[in-house]
Amino acid sequence: MKPILEFCANNASLGTGEAIRQVKEQIDCDVYEYGCLTACGTCYLFPYVLVDGEQVEGEDAKQLAERILQKIRETHP
Repeated sequence: MKPILEFCANNASLGTGEAIRQVKEQIDCDVYEYGCLTACGTCYLFPYVLVDGEQVEGEDAKQLAERILQKIRETHP
């Protein structure tokens, strides 16, 4: 089963969109964009995504992409 990445459209400008592009270049995954994921506090402060339902965040797009890849490698060996 492919990893599932979910993100809030409002968070894309913080680097989430770029991080997802970087991840998709390396790993085949399903990506779903939502208007809101009800994590407004995190969404306001950091780029973040849900990886198979678990929240992953970073300080910027590069760090978020690295953490997403790490999480996927841990859960999809």
